[in-house]
Amino acid sequence: MSQQIKYPAFFILLILCSLNSVFYSCTQSIPETANAIDRVPEIYPDYTEITVPANIAPLNFQIDEEYERFLVKFSFKGKTLFTIPSSDGEVIIPAKKWKSVLEACKGESYSVEVFAQKNREWFRFSPFSNFVADDSIDKYLVYRLIAPGFETWGEMGIYQRCLEDFTQTPIVENRMTGDNCMNCHSFSKNRSETMLFHMRAKHGGTVILKNNELTKVDTKRENTISAGVYPSWHPGGRLVAFSVNNIVQTFHAIPDKKVEVFDLLSDLIIYDTEDDQVTSGPEVSSPDYFETFPTWSPDGKTLFFCRAEALPAEKYDEIRYDLYKVGFSEESKSFGELVSVLNVSQNRKSVTFPRISPDGKYLLFCLVDYGNFSIWHNESDLYCLNLETGEVSEAAPLNSNYTESYHSWSANGKWVVFSSRRSDGLYTKPYIGYFSDNGSFSKPFVLPQKKPDYYTRFLKSFNIPEFVTSKVDFPTQDFLKMIE
Repeated sequence: MSQQIKYPAFFILLILCSLNSVFYSCTQSIPETANAIDRVPEIYPDYTEITVPANIAPLNFQIDEEYERFLVKFSFKGKTLFTIPSSDGEVIIPAKKWKSVLEACKGESYSVEVFAQKNREWFRFSPFSNFVADDSIDKYLVYRLIAPGFETWGEMGIYQRCLEDFTQTPIVENRMTGDNCMNCHSFSKNRSETMLFHMRAKHGGTVILKNNELTKVDTKRENTISAGVYPSWHPGGRLVAFSVNNIVQTFHAIPDKKVEVFDLLSDLIIYDTEDDQVTSGPEVSSPDYFETFPTWSPDGKTLFFCRAEALPAEKYDEIRYDLYKVGFSEESKSFGELVSVLNVSQNRKSVTFPRISPDGKYLLFCLVDYGNFSIWHNESDLYCLNLETGEVSEAAPLNSNYTESYHSWSANGKWVVFSSRRSDGLYTKPYIGYFSDNGSFSKPFVLPQKKPDYYTRFLKSFNIPEFVTSKVDFPTQDFLKMIE
């Protein structure tokens, strides 16, 4: 008489899971027949028809379609490179396979085709292609992570992310400093070894990293409005242009406008990091105007900035900034002739966040209806000024129906990163776009993450994205001793 063997339930489940794994590993071949669907699949993030750097991390994505299983084919010039099966629509690209795609397709496009199965029947979506640029991107991106609150903060920190993989490490976190505010991190010419950031409230001051040495300084002087606020490193790495501001934050009662930030007073100063001296001049410091957001030309001989007629607080929505420039002598730390570069206030518009490309040919800026703090202005879009011809054009591929704001250039001038609220109108995320030799931008893509649903779960904003060419070696122990 045969004896029936009874297996524990967990053992049966283990066998079924193993069989399921074998099934998927053995069915990665492309279906011979499939019903064509005349559109590309819905995927998140949107990594379709974009230009990517030759050294970017894998563009993992989620297929947002109602099917039972999927098969994703990566190909180049009609030849299949590899396929990835997925039972839930999550597509995680192995790092080695992704690197092989970038290497094989540099200067050309690769194709992605999604097959989907339902009720034992296969369907094929239209393929999409992405172009792999010859140009690499700076290896690291530095940003502040902060909850999108208004009047208070909790946890925050400045972090660096390796763009070639998914490694994120903290540079400094406010849990080290009694939960104070820290902001306005800035680098000289994308160099990680020359950095500054501000600490507010407790341990207040500007922290400067130069030549592997860390110092904390107070840039406030008896004759200045405040300590330095918005910074721009002179290309020489010794001087920093700061705005000094009396800033007011208010709150709107209407739903589509949350916060308003504006100046009651503002000027520009030059801070010398070696002799701790502050200088200024009437060209950039006038009681009749608000001067803010300085940025240097690559040769350091010209300082660009935003300037508006000084108006009282009740007319905050009439304050409009134009773009100016002024000559500068590094040797004497003195200013030359003041020149109007872009007059948009006459068209009831306002310029903010000017940033110049490393070759000095282009200036990228935000255009808003009024004011200079574009982060909470839904109408804020990116525009590009050709400094050689004076032509202004909208950087249309970069813009959306929500806020496009703070931006910076890569060291080679081929990539820009900017913060955008396009996904939900609340959280800012870093988007990267390619800038071609003819002065045009490509469709941007959000910073890739290891898990495709990362941004739907992460409840902090990415603030002030800055490219740097190497990892920031921040002397944490020296920092902790400095603030004791």
